[in-house]
Amino acid sequence: MTLKSIILIVFLVSLSSCEDNEVLIDSDNLLIGTWFDPVYDGETTTFKRGNSLPNDAYGISFHKNGGFIERTSGWCGTPPLSFFNIEGTFELENTLVNISTENYPANYAWRIITLTEHKLVVKRELTAQEIEHRSLMDLFNEIKELSSSVSCSDTANWLFTAYGAKACGGSQGYIAYSSEIDINNFLNKIEIYTQAEKTFNVKWGVISDCSIASVPLSVECENGIPTLKY
Repeated sequence: MTLKSIILIVFLVSLSSCEDNEVLIDSDNLLIGTWFDPVYDGETTTFKRGNSLPNDAYGISFHKNGGFIERTSGWCGTPPLSFFNIEGTFELENTLVNISTENYPANYAWRIITLTEHKLVVKRELTAQEIEHRSLMDLFNEIKELSSSVSCSDTANWLFTAYGAKACGGSQGYIAYSSEIDINNFLNKIEIYTQAEKTFNVKWGVISDCSIASVPLSVECENGIPTLKY
């Protein structure tokens, strides 16, 4: 083989390698493609554009057909990390990216702060479902605060009631309360919370297990805290 032939082969291999590593950019929708190497700064996350999802690092990919892939190690951050793909769909509405997957959270959104050919900056934005769920949790926190507002010293002064609504039917569980608090106010909050959770489940198609919450036998005082006994 002549020196000229060797040089030509090296040139062609190098050219092919460059083509394989070229990052494809959709000029009609710059979001389409793969993004990796996230940098977190307060409420924003900055990604770099890549040509494929990394094997052992976080990354996301938006497809032209509306498909979405998240390369993640999940919630556990203990090494050695094992990365896997979560698949879903996305919709782009101006600067809001609505993402749906089969994993928790099933629906969430990112607000695009900056989008160029090589950089994507997003900010996590609460969806309508998450805002309503937060309101539910705020109400339940009020219920828990009332329940724990009196120290448990005499079990004769303590009762319990069911609260909440599973999507599959039945209550979420039971909570203890003292006869020394405003019982009508407490039970009214329980009723409002339970009805609100029923409405939430229907509106957002929430799925739950169909197990039935066990009914407590009594309330006992342990170090000033009411404890349900079954």
